[in-house]
Amino acid sequence: MKRVAILISGGGSNMVKLVESMTGDHPARACLVASNDPEAGGLKKAAEMGIATAAVDHRLFKGDREAFEAALREHIDASQPDILCLAGFMRILTPSFIEAYQGRMLNIHPSLLPKYKGLNTHQRALDAGDTEAGCTVHEVTPALDDGPILGQARVPIEAEDTAETLAARVLVQEHRLYPEALRRFAAGERSKFEL
Repeated sequence: MKRVAILISGGGSNMVKLVESMTGDHPARACLVASNDPEAGGLKKAAEMGIATAAVDHRLFKGDREAFEAALREHIDASQPDILCLAGFMRILTPSFIEAYQGRMLNIHPSLLPKYKGLNTHQRALDAGDTEAGCTVHEVTPALDDGPILGQARVPIEAEDTAETLAARVLVQEHRLYPEALRRFAAGERSKFEL
Protein backbone atom coordinates (compact mmCIF):
# COMPACT_ATOMS: atom_id res chain seq x y z
CA MET A 1 0.00 0.00 0.00
CA LYS A 2 1.49 3.34 -1.08
CA ARG A 3 1.51 6.22 1.40
CA VAL A 4 0.42 9.62 0.07
CA ALA A 5 1.20 13.04 1.54
CA ILE A 6 -0.87 15.94 0.18
CA LEU A 7 0.19 19.60 0.26
CA ILE A 8 -2.49 22.31 0.24
CA SER A 9 -2.78 26.06 0.76
CA GLY A 10 -6.54 26.63 0.97
CA GLY A 11 -9.86 24.85 1.23
CA GLY A 12 -8.52 21.57 -0.07
CA SER A 13 -11.30 20.50 -2.45
CA ASN A 14 -8.92 18.43 -4.57
CA MET A 15 -7.36 16.96 -1.42
CA VAL A 16 -10.80 15.87 -0.20
CA LYS A 17 -11.49 14.12 -3.53
CA LEU A 18 -8.10 12.39 -3.38
CA VAL A 19 -8.67 11.17 0.19
CA GLU A 20 -12.22 10.04 -0.61
CA SER A 21 -10.90 8.04 -3.58
CA MET A 22 -8.31 6.13 -1.54
CA THR A 23 -10.57 3.37 -0.27
CA GLY A 24 -11.31 -0.24 -1.12
CA ASP A 25 -8.93 -1.67 -3.72
CA HIS A 26 -7.14 1.66 -4.28
CA PRO A 27 -3.37 1.02 -4.09
CA ALA A 28 -2.72 4.06 -1.84
CA ARG A 29 -3.83 5.74 1.38
CA ALA A 30 -3.34 9.30 2.64
CA CYS A 31 -0.81 9.58 5.46
CA LEU A 32 -0.52 13.37 5.82
CA VAL A 33 -2.09 16.66 4.74
CA ALA A 34 0.26 19.61 5.20
CA SER A 35 -0.13 23.31 4.48
CA ASN A 36 1.92 26.49 4.35
CA ASP A 37 -1.04 28.26 6.02
CA PRO A 38 -2.11 27.18 9.53
CA GLU A 39 -5.57 28.64 8.80
CA ALA A 40 -6.10 26.64 5.58
CA GLY A 41 -9.62 25.25 5.62
CA GLY A 42 -8.43 21.97 4.19
CA LEU A 43 -6.51 21.12 7.38
CA LYS A 44 -9.73 20.93 9.38
CA LYS A 45 -11.37 18.83 6.65
CA ALA A 46 -8.40 16.43 6.63
CA ALA A 47 -8.46 16.10 10.43
CA GLU A 48 -12.20 15.37 10.30
CA MET A 49 -11.41 12.61 7.77
CA GLY A 50 -8.90 11.09 10.20
CA ILE A 51 -5.75 12.18 8.34
CA ALA A 52 -2.70 13.50 10.19
CA THR A 53 -2.11 17.21 9.51
CA ALA A 54 0.78 19.64 9.76
CA ALA A 55 1.23 23.35 9.08
CA VAL A 56 4.40 25.35 8.50
CA ASP A 57 3.57 29.05 8.15
CA HIS A 58 5.73 30.31 5.29
CA ARG A 59 5.31 33.91 6.52
CA LEU A 60 7.46 33.18 9.57
CA PHE A 61 10.45 32.48 7.33
CA LYS A 62 10.52 35.99 5.78
CA GLY A 63 11.33 34.83 2.25
CA ASP A 64 13.88 32.17 3.26
CA ARG A 65 12.46 29.40 1.09
CA GLU A 66 15.15 26.88 2.02
CA ALA A 67 14.41 27.23 5.74
CA PHE A 68 10.65 27.01 5.13
CA GLU A 69 11.09 23.90 2.99
CA ALA A 70 13.41 22.29 5.54
CA ALA A 71 10.71 22.70 8.20
CA LEU A 72 8.05 21.36 5.81
CA ARG A 73 10.23 18.39 4.84
CA GLU A 74 10.56 17.37 8.49
CA HIS A 75 6.79 16.79 8.60
CA ILE A 76 6.67 15.15 5.19
CA ASP A 77 9.59 12.81 5.81
CA ALA A 78 8.27 11.84 9.25
CA SER A 79 5.13 10.50 7.53
CA GLN A 80 7.26 8.42 5.10
CA PRO A 81 5.21 9.02 1.94
CA ASP A 82 5.75 7.08 -1.27
CA ILE A 83 3.93 9.78 -3.26
CA LEU A 84 3.59 13.53 -2.71
CA CYS A 85 0.55 15.27 -4.24
CA LEU A 86 0.40 19.03 -4.65
CA ALA A 87 -3.28 19.99 -4.45
CA GLY A 88 -3.60 23.77 -4.61
CA PHE A 89 -0.26 24.30 -2.88
CA MET A 90 0.51 27.91 -3.76
CA ARG A 91 4.23 28.10 -3.05
CA ILE A 92 6.93 27.83 -5.69
CA LEU A 93 9.23 25.02 -4.57
CA THR A 94 13.00 25.13 -4.93
CA PRO A 95 14.80 22.65 -7.20
CA SER A 96 16.43 20.98 -4.19
CA PHE A 97 13.01 20.29 -2.62
CA ILE A 98 11.63 18.92 -5.88
CA GLU A 99 14.68 16.76 -6.52
CA ALA A 100 14.24 15.15 -3.10
CA TYR A 101 10.85 13.79 -4.21
CA GLN A 102 11.22 13.75 -8.00
CA GLY A 103 9.63 10.78 -9.69
CA ARG A 104 7.01 10.55 -6.94
CA MET A 105 5.54 14.06 -6.82
CA LEU A 106 2.34 14.97 -8.69
CA ASN A 107 0.58 18.26 -9.34
CA ILE A 108 -2.72 19.29 -10.86
CA HIS A 109 -2.71 22.39 -13.05
CA PRO A 110 -5.83 24.18 -14.39
CA SER A 111 -4.89 24.24 -18.07
CA LEU A 112 -4.13 21.85 -20.90
CA LEU A 113 -0.37 21.87 -20.48
CA PRO A 114 1.94 22.80 -22.09
CA LYS A 115 -0.43 25.77 -22.60
CA TYR A 116 -0.68 28.41 -19.86
CA LYS A 117 1.90 27.45 -17.28
CA GLY A 118 1.74 29.55 -14.13
CA LEU A 119 -1.21 31.64 -12.99
CA ASN A 120 -4.41 33.15 -14.48
CA THR A 121 -4.87 30.16 -16.77
CA HIS A 122 -8.60 30.59 -17.37
CA GLN A 123 -8.40 34.27 -18.32
CA ARG A 124 -5.44 33.54 -20.58
CA ALA A 125 -7.40 30.81 -22.40
CA LEU A 126 -10.34 33.21 -22.88
CA ASP A 127 -8.08 36.04 -24.04
CA ALA A 128 -6.50 33.72 -26.62
CA GLY A 129 -9.91 32.81 -28.05
CA ASP A 130 -9.43 29.10 -27.26
CA THR A 131 -12.38 26.79 -27.83
CA GLU A 132 -11.45 24.46 -24.99
CA ALA A 133 -9.69 24.55 -21.64
CA GLY A 134 -9.12 21.87 -19.06
CA CYS A 135 -6.73 20.51 -16.49
CA THR A 136 -3.59 18.41 -16.36
CA VAL A 137 -2.00 16.10 -13.82
CA HIS A 138 1.75 15.93 -14.28
CA GLU A 139 4.88 14.81 -12.52
CA VAL A 140 6.69 17.69 -10.85
CA THR A 141 10.14 18.67 -12.10
CA PRO A 142 12.22 21.75 -11.24
CA ALA A 143 10.82 23.60 -14.29
CA LEU A 144 7.41 25.19 -13.48
CA ASP A 145 4.42 23.14 -14.70
CA ASP A 146 6.70 21.21 -17.02
CA GLY A 147 6.98 17.57 -15.94
CA PRO A 148 5.72 14.49 -17.81
CA ILE A 149 1.96 14.67 -18.35
CA LEU A 150 0.01 11.81 -16.77
CA GLY A 151 -3.57 12.77 -17.56
CA GLN A 152 -5.80 15.52 -18.93
CA ALA A 153 -9.48 16.42 -19.01
CA ARG A 154 -10.95 18.87 -21.51
CA VAL A 155 -13.69 21.43 -20.96
CA PRO A 156 -15.36 23.30 -23.84
CA ILE A 157 -15.27 27.08 -23.56
CA GLU A 158 -18.72 28.62 -23.94
CA ALA A 159 -19.30 32.01 -25.57
CA GLU A 160 -20.56 33.57 -22.33
CA ASP A 161 -17.76 32.19 -20.13
CA THR A 162 -15.87 34.35 -17.68
CA ALA A 163 -12.69 33.25 -15.94
CA GLU A 164 -14.85 32.40 -12.91
CA THR A 165 -17.44 30.28 -14.74
CA LEU A 166 -14.73 28.47 -16.68
CA ALA A 167 -12.74 27.85 -13.49
CA ALA A 168 -15.81 26.32 -11.83
CA ARG A 169 -16.35 23.89 -14.72
CA VAL A 170 -12.66 22.98 -14.89
CA LEU A 171 -12.68 22.29 -11.13
CA VAL A 172 -15.40 19.67 -11.63
CA GLN A 173 -13.05 17.88 -14.02
CA GLU A 174 -10.07 18.33 -11.66
CA HIS A 175 -12.06 16.43 -9.04
CA ARG A 176 -12.45 13.53 -11.51
CA LEU A 177 -8.99 13.65 -13.05
CA TYR A 178 -6.70 13.85 -10.03
CA PRO A 179 -8.08 10.78 -8.20
CA GLU A 180 -7.84 8.69 -11.37
CA ALA A 181 -4.30 9.91 -12.10
CA LEU A 182 -3.24 9.11 -8.53
CA ARG A 183 -4.77 5.63 -8.68
CA ARG A 184 -2.93 4.86 -11.92
CA PHE A 185 0.35 6.37 -10.68
CA ALA A 186 0.20 4.44 -7.40
CA ALA A 187 -0.34 1.25 -9.40
CA GLY A 188 2.78 1.97 -11.47
CA GLU A 189 0.96 3.18 -14.60
CA ARG A 190 2.70 6.15 -16.23
CA SER A 191 1.08 6.24 -19.68
CA LYS A 192 -0.83 9.42 -20.52
CA PHE A 193 -4.63 9.20 -20.46
CA GLU A 194 -7.58 11.49 -21.12
CA LEU A 195 -10.91 11.56 -19.31
